[in-house]
Amino acid sequence: MRILIFNWKDVKNPLAGGAEIYTHEIAKRLVLKGHEVTMFTSHFKNAPYEDEIDGIRVFRGGKIIGAFDTVYDRARKFYREHRGEFDVVIDECNTRPFLTPKYVKEPILFFIHQLAVEFWDYKTPFPVNIVGKHLLEPYWLKHYRGIPTITVCPSSKKDLLNLGFSNVKIVYNGLDTKKPYKPRKKFDEFTALYVARLTPTKLPEHAIRAFLHFREEHGAGRLIVVGRGELYETLKREYESNFVEFTGFVEENKKLELMARSHVVLVPALREGWGRVVIEANALGTPAIGYAVNGLVDSIRHGYNGLLSEPNPKAMARAIGELYTNPALRTRLSKNAIEWAGRFRWDESARRFEEILVEVAGYG
Repeated sequence: MRILIFNWKDVKNPLAGGAEIYTHEIAKRLVLKGHEVTMFTSHFKNAPYEDEIDGIRVFRGGKIIGAFDTVYDRARKFYREHRGEFDVVIDECNTRPFLTPKYVKEPILFFIHQLAVEFWDYKTPFPVNIVGKHLLEPYWLKHYRGIPTITVCPSSKKDLLNLGFSNVKIVYNGLDTKKPYKPRKKFDEFTALYVARLTPTKLPEHAIRAFLHFREEHGAGRLIVVGRGELYETLKREYESNFVEFTGFVEENKKLELMARSHVVLVPALREGWGRVVIEANALGTPAIGYAVNGLVDSIRHGYNGLLSEPNPKAMARAIGELYTNPALRTRLSKNAIEWAGRFRWDESARRFEEILVEVAGYG
């Protein structure tokens, strides 16, 4: 098959996150299976217009500047210039979809990790947030109700079905079996870890405040904050101390080492598509404590591979305290976490994704 993917960021984009990693892991495996994969995405500083990444042809145009990003118009133009060169089009939605049902003639597969909903209040000013949440997002998504759709967790599937979607399938996140996922000896000092972009929708300050509440009560432990983003300087200036460390961006091997040696990974969020950091940490024997919100209620099974808390720092602090004071619980969650993570593999996710693509394209 000749596959065209519309996505707002590619894996080389400095702002890329879990959604872009997911797309790349699936796409590069589709290439290995003999398919031709082309991606049109946004441009970023010093990036070439045309690129190739793991066999995926990448074209970049337009910018990401908000709900009205120019990448969407450039994508439509790219399609018109290359019409007839593809067998199926994947329209990947990150807040705003590409509205391909309005102009694409080939079969379409809609791919969405999560609804935006609460994100509008954190990423856009009033009254744009009200318009986006109550008018724009419902308007955009109504075009896809009859389009075959892939999402990444039961929570998102339920949201879509409630919006009138009729054909939604789940393809889970995975792990790369070639990575050195080996548990390591934990730090001598109880250590909590936060790994994500330091951006408002990820609620990094909640993780910090939760840890500080925990430390106030127990007088022990440290927090390592890994990631970069627009909140980095502000949070570092306010919270860095002898027991709260900010590393900024770290290379993959270093990230995995910190995950393996920490006692718990903290995952506060407004909502997640899945929360890939959960199973990454789990594979290394590290349980997660996350907010009981969409996505995280799917990747974290409370009392099995981690703990869920009410979505506020004090509740998360209580969960940290429960883990800290109960070594038997830590041991059990750690063991279960490895078993849970072993269920998720990119090769299997790619197989399932390909199966759905073949059906959508009419090759089955």
